[in-house]
Amino acid sequence: MGSKNKLKRFRENETFQNVFQPTREEVTGDLMPLKGKWNTDFFKNDNPLILELGCGKGEYSVGLAEKYPDKNFIGIDIKGARFWRGAKTAVENGLHNVAFVRTQIELINHIFAEGEVDEIWITFPDPQIKYKRTKHRMTNSEFLKLYKKILKKDGVVNLKTDSEFMHGYTLGLLHGEGHEVLYANHNVYKNEGSPEVVTSIQTFYEKQYLEINKAITYIRFKIKD
Repeated sequence: MGSKNKLKRFRENETFQNVFQPTREEVTGDLMPLKGKWNTDFFKNDNPLILELGCGKGEYSVGLAEKYPDKNFIGIDIKGARFWRGAKTAVENGLHNVAFVRTQIELINHIFAEGEVDEIWITFPDPQIKYKRTKHRMTNSEFLKLYKKILKKDGVVNLKTDSEFMHGYTLGLLHGEGHEVLYANHNVYKNEGSPEVVTSIQTFYEKQYLEINKAITYIRFKIKD
């Protein structure tokens, strides 16, 4: 993407009421006024609050928001020029139950209060296959501890990925640490009984994977106390 396009998107993001782009200093200084108040002060309802971490273009967040108008969704990504597409689509389609925050995933406990989030989606994350990149895998032990802090007691995490490595790594870690695997499927489009929420929303890249018969995997789990 050209730098002119990026700048244009950054400027347009600033005009969207559904986009929040705090500085790192604001986040780490706990200067987010909506922390603990996303539902009361922004969405203005008490519907379940669901996050998509590493939301990219925001396709999944928007798709979920369209499908479930009685739930609130927030896409998180550090690249605002990417989720500009999702934010713009939400504005154009009059979706008031979806927002986007530009920040790093490891800072989400500064954006959301303890027990504020009902559910987390992780869709097609970078599997970070090299061992030295383990700390960047979005389902490693440290990230799970972080998610646990902001999730409600019965909150769940969903992982949807085209990476067999990421699927296997996560399943192994969940079983090894004693977390509760609610559902696991190594090919959601081939095996019967896959949850509709998993197969009814497809990202641009997911459609490309399916065209070459690449398996899409899915895990739904609870993080133990």
